[in-house]
Amino acid sequence: MRATIDTLPPDTCACLVEIIELKWLLRGHGVHVHVERLQSDPEYARATLDAAAAMPNAALRCAAERLRLNLLPPAQPPTTPAPEP
Repeated sequence: MRATIDTLPPDTCACLVEIIELKWLLRGHGVHVHVERLQSDPEYARATLDAAAAMPNAALRCAAERLRLNLLPPAQPPTTPAPEP
């Protein structure tokens, strides 16, 4: 079955719009974004969003920050074992 806007979860559609916004904002700075890879490869997403966050364009930095919240899981603090009594 082919996915259409009607069959995708609402969050997916909103996130896709933000991805396309980031893609075109970065394109203006000569950076190509592979949309499917951005969605499926956390390391690629992190590197792309880090590059966008370093750009002088405020709209681009804001788009990157919004996507970071949607695409990347929050960093987990390292677990330390509880001290033994």
